[in-house]
Amino acid sequence: MADRSGLRFVGFIFATVTLAVMLTAVMVVKSYADGVYSFDRAALASR
Repeated sequence: MADRSGLRFVGFIFATVTLAVMLTAVMVVKSYADGVYSFDRAALASR
């Protein structure tokens, strides 16, 4: 059976990765909302 300190460390790693992914997603969505990124109309029209 795993000890508590090992589980605490693994939980901390998973929490850190989860927060980093969530922060990145929020920043990308905010950039799209602010108009920093935009879809290329020529690429969309060629489909």
